[in-house]
Amino acid sequence: MVAELIDGELYTWPRPRGLHGKAQMALSIRIGPPYVDGIGGPGDWWFIAEPEVHFGPHTVVPDIAGWRRERMPEVPKSHIFDVVPDWVCEILSPSTARIDRGTKLGVYASYGVPWAWYIDVDARTLEVMQLVNGIWQITQVHAGNKVIRAEPFLAAEIDLTRVWGADPE
Repeated sequence: MVAELIDGELYTWPRPRGLHGKAQMALSIRIGPPYVDGIGGPGDWWFIAEPEVHFGPHTVVPDIAGWRRERMPEVPKSHIFDVVPDWVCEILSPSTARIDRGTKLGVYASYGVPWAWYIDVDARTLEVMQLVNGIWQITQVHAGNKVIRAEPFLAAEIDLTRVWGADPE
């Protein structure tokens, strides 16, 4: 089970399905070399899968979160992350999409997370959102089996076929 505490309400979810985990891993593999290791990109980021992020009274677990090393020089030794991420990615599941898109997105905005990605493996879409003056703006929507670059990680080439698999049609 995964548990999150948002607005005083405890939410519990079953562990994610296989397609969710595949997308999470595939995305991490593509973003990591340029942004963690500096291979063909700037480096200077940390990415953590399913971190327990504490935003005041809220405890959330994004599927992947990223921090610029200038803001979080070291990864915490404990499981608790209390530095606001610079980027979060939620891979939508039928059981979590309503909370991910609603309640959690509101928490991310109120604490100033500048970037959020939403991946829907069933719809085969990746939405890129940027927080501008406290309001989420969709800056890009990618669909299908293209090779893309998406903000804030323009140095990473992401083959969407690797994220959600070949088009069944």
